[in-house]
Amino acid sequence: MTADRRTFLSAGLGVAAAVASRNHSPTIPARADVTEMPSLSTDRSLRTEASADFGRLLHSEPRAVAQPASGADIASLMRWVGNQGLKIAARGQGHSIYGRSLSEDGIVIDMSKLDAIRDLQPDRISVEAGATWKSVLDAALSHGMTPPVLTNYLGLSVGGTLAVGGIGGSSSRSGMQTDNVLELDVVTGDGNKITCSATSHPDVFDGVRAGLGQCGIITRATLRLVRAPERVRRFQLFYPDLVALIADQRLVLDQPRFDQLQGAILPDGAGGWRYQLDGAVFYNSDRTPEDKAVLSGLSDLRSAAVIADLTWRDDALAFAKFEALLRSKGQWSNPKPWLLTFLRGTNAEQIVREIMDGLTGADVGPFGRITCYPMRTSACRTPLFRLPEENIVFPFNIIRIPPSDDAATAQRMVAQNRALYERIRDAGGVQYPVGAFPMSHGDWSNHFGSSWPRFLEIKRRCDPANALAPGYGIF
Repeated sequence: MTADRRTFLSAGLGVAAAVASRNHSPTIPARADVTEMPSLSTDRSLRTEASADFGRLLHSEPRAVAQPASGADIASLMRWVGNQGLKIAARGQGHSIYGRSLSEDGIVIDMSKLDAIRDLQPDRISVEAGATWKSVLDAALSHGMTPPVLTNYLGLSVGGTLAVGGIGGSSSRSGMQTDNVLELDVVTGDGNKITCSATSHPDVFDGVRAGLGQCGIITRATLRLVRAPERVRRFQLFYPDLVALIADQRLVLDQPRFDQLQGAILPDGAGGWRYQLDGAVFYNSDRTPEDKAVLSGLSDLRSAAVIADLTWRDDALAFAKFEALLRSKGQWSNPKPWLLTFLRGTNAEQIVREIMDGLTGADVGPFGRITCYPMRTSACRTPLFRLPEENIVFPFNIIRIPPSDDAATAQRMVAQNRALYERIRDAGGVQYPVGAFPMSHGDWSNHFGSSWPRFLEIKRRCDPANALAPGYGIF
């Protein structure tokens, strides 16, 4: 357990009973008149768009939608909402997959217009929360810099990923995106504007990063930057089975010989699976990687290996090709009943093997995949970000892409996710809290574990009316 997590936990001991006895939810008025607030719109098209998210699994129509131009607009709105008893959800790019950015008969704040790049310095960049990671990367690269951790898909908003953690291929070395935040501007649930960091309002800073939107709405973030490599040599290696894949993944993680390490299990179209290691070496033109040395001692099917050499930007944007493929097949807008978890390193291979025995290609779809690879946890210091308490864990994600929008199939997959989550939880794993399955209040308490009392305390102080992020159903 890191020092940051120990401090966070000790500060909250003993408050659970007092906080849990409070009722955060005021009596909701019969029907708050949203026309009192000029910043709110009841336009049918806006409300329809805000009633669904990327997952296309749940629908909740809001009473109104706000499109603020500043943090001050959000603060004013929050103060009004606090007197009305309405629930409010912030929506960046709408890429939640199980209704987390929805607010049934409440207010949705569309953050997409708050997307400005505010300040770029040699080691940091300040951006509004609605900015995408692609726009952040492009701005940073104009000065030869990059965020140390990038999500595989750069169409996500900064505020959205900081609310959940933000994992990427470099997380073994650099932690989560929340571990690389220097400062945040936040509007709390009671309408206060706060600038917070590790040294200024650290409780709010710790309650907002990976806090699932429960304690405040991020309006601006100052992010750490590092020097960007010029190029990436990417190695896709294939294996005959899971045992061989994980053995080589552990080997290259231990040495280490890749700057990024990921992996996947993919349907092979013939009823079986393909096992893939995905590694990357970053370099500049004055020092080209030696492929033979990088691949020495590995047991992959070498004749099937795919080696590509890309610029840093092109490599970061590689997922855009997959997005274009899904759009061309009409599948980008289909339901996405995904499951995202972390397994204990000590039993990951056993759990993956048992789960895979019960899955077929139809459970993920022809373009789906199961990601599975080891990562180190030493750089992960965000107090509310949950990982198994081990030095090495395995992200294990079932990225289902059904070939149609059949509702019954999607709901069957959601039910399967819940059963698999319970199995993983009972084996000491945890979820990455963006997945598609229902969670009760008790489930969330179990998820946050010993961080729960402190989380409750910050929630009580920052959002006393329990107005924020109702889609999670935490409080």
